Amino acid sequence: LNTLEKEIKDRYMDEIIDTIYIGGGTPSCLTFDELNKLFEIIKIFKLNDIYEFTFECNINDINENLIKLLFKNKVNRISIGVESFNKNNLIFMNRDANFKDVKEKINMCKKYINNINVDLIYAIPSESIFTLKKDLKLIKKLKINHVSTYSLMIEPNTVIYNKHINPIEDTLDLKMYNIIRKKLKRYGFNHYEISNFSKKGYESKHNLVYWNNKEYYGFGLGASGYIDDIRYTNTKSLSDYLNEKYIKEQEILSDKDKMDYEIILGLRKIKGINVKEFHDKYHVNIQSKYEIEKLLKTKELIYKKGNIFINPDKLYIMNEILLKLV
Repeated sequence: LNTLEKEIKDRYMDEIIDTIYIGGGTPSCLTFDELNKLFEIIKIFKLNDIYEFTFECNINDINENLIKLLFKNKVNRISIGVESFNKNNLIFMNRDANFKDVKEKINMCKKYINNINVDLIYAIPSESIFTLKKDLKLIKKLKINHVSTYSLMIEPNTVIYNKHINPIEDTLDLKMYNIIRKKLKRYGFNHYEISNFSKKGYESKHNLVYWNNKEYYGFGLGASGYIDDIRYTNTKSLSDYLNEKYIKEQEILSDKDKMDYEIILGLRKIKGINVKEFHDKYHVNIQSKYEIEKLLKTKELIYKKGNIFINPDKLYIMNEILLKLV
């Protein structure tokens, strides 16, 4: 925390900040003294009057004192890693929350902070369609306004990977993704980004900064940022970080790089990329720079009302479509 304070004082250039996001990791595991120290550091930032300030929580860490502390320190959005309500899924992910506990704690949060996201992980080995549908039905009962959904990725050097557990079949993964889209739409959620669903007006302002290819700071171990045409990633080494060697790698972007990122990130949004806004930003016609026409003919992309976006039926193969463009 002391080094984080040094890093922010060293690199923050006093701009007005629109959004803050604490997480990727679980900051709710900090002690109250540590949280108070963290919020003192955050007072360095100059916040916009209509800011969004998200704090990630583990459901087991939530209590009234924590929520009061967050509220007092201007947090106005909470993201909770629920992941699933199914007992077998929870055991697999080394979690132990249950629906009754989750609902009670979310209702506690709502007394102070009403803008709440929950994360759902699906495509867990041995998970059934029935289990997924039940998870979605229980999420509906929480009466929250944002859901982030993630298909389980089995990454190298993780416990799951080392146990030689295989991912589910792609066909089942796709079926589950389509069930999520259909059910959450029926429950009143707008599918606005490939993995994200919100009630009207509750889209994540912070994440939209990434998907709109705008600039942002990243502070702390392993954080990523994009400032002054440079994308950078901080070190994950605690010893390097404490020695104030913050940045591990950085990439200075050419105009072509910036446009490529605009394509890769912008097409994650369900409404896609606005052709005129792309031209105004880069002074280039998107259709002359990228092979858009070919993908319009194959109906992998759609052009409608000035926007180019991925055909909703093809969202599952988004990466393959992006590879054809970039």
